[in-house]
Amino acid sequence: MNSSHELTGKVALITGAARNMGRAFAAALAAQGADIVVHYHSNNSAADAEETARLIQDQGQRALLVQGDLAKPQVVEGIFNDILQTFGRVDIVINNAGMVIKKPLIEYSEEDFDRSFAINAKAPFLVMQQAAIHLQEGGRIINIGTSLLAAFTGFYGVYAGSKAPLEDFTRALAKEIGSRGITVNTVAPGPIDTPFFHGEENEQTVAYLKSASVVGRLGQIADIVPMIEFLASEKSRWVTGQTLLINGGFVTR
Repeated sequence: MNSSHELTGKVALITGAARNMGRAFAAALAAQGADIVVHYHSNNSAADAEETARLIQDQGQRALLVQGDLAKPQVVEGIFNDILQTFGRVDIVINNAGMVIKKPLIEYSEEDFDRSFAINAKAPFLVMQQAAIHLQEGGRIINIGTSLLAAFTGFYGVYAGSKAPLEDFTRALAKEIGSRGITVNTVAPGPIDTPFFHGEENEQTVAYLKSASVVGRLGQIADIVPMIEFLASEKSRWVTGQTLLINGGFVTR
């Protein structure tokens, strides 16, 4: 990881940071000198969130654990209040929390639909609203979307559909707060070799998705981290309002 410490003095909120990509993003930004706010949703992920916090502290940075359902406005407002009371500022927000349900469109229940859109669309929307209010000048908002927005892969209709609003939220907010030097972008990974991905797949679908990349493998978390490091840094000041597909050629547009 980059050890330049160019984020020294910055504070980053990462939602869904207990494990997988969120934990890796937290560790990467801590390595660059940022203090990290580790969000997790439920008690089931509390131990993992605490491990993420330890990884941050082992790098000499401060970690704040925050818990809650981000689809509730009062929870999001409370989290930002906690951040400001603890650190006095927030500079970087990564909307990483998400959920996936894979099934044919006609089999989705209303509950499936509502949960998917609450976690994948409403929650990041509410976080972006609070970020727009509280971010420091020159801040960064990074939304984690999906390359399925450009793919024709079966049974992911509601997942991709619930992630699709992030593109329009990103473009709109980039225009609205860009005069403050704040950039807003969406990173859209392809299939990444994590428990989050494998929970919905089988041997045949994994083989197909591997074959869809130009080098015949799944993406690794380490393939996504450098883009997050870049977008969190001053180097990305001229990149805003974009959806960046990071997927080894899985799909392009």
